[in-house]
Amino acid sequence: MGKDKNPRRVADNEAMAKTRLLRTSPQKLNLVAAMIRGKKVEKALSDLTFSKRRIAVDVKKTLQSAIANAENNHNLDVDELIVAEAYVGKGLVMKRGRPRARGRFGRIHKPFAEITIKVRQVEEAS
Repeated sequence: MGKDKNPRRVADNEAMAKTRLLRTSPQKLNLVAAMIRGKKVEKALSDLTFSKRRIAVDVKKTLQSAIANAENNHNLDVDELIVAEAYVGKGLVMKRGRPRARGRFGRIHKPFAEITIKVRQVEEAS
């Protein structure tokens, strides 16, 4: 006798992926997340591919993981997926320092962030 199956965290027509410990500030990551919110996944992938921001590479990996989860784990049609939600959370902050003038010490904060992407299958009206 085993344990009961865990209930799904998302709806039946959704899939999600999460990446933690991204080495950027949540504010900068949110700019990239806002760029793909509500778009079709093909358009979102192409926007991330040609973005000049360094963190767009990691966001693209997360989006591809969400698409793969939708296709392989939840049997959703990839051509009908949109980015339903893309939200950013704050992670840990490494505190570092640097010597400054007159014997003082300057704090340097190195923030980490996490991103969660949910994709949803919508029926195209044609």
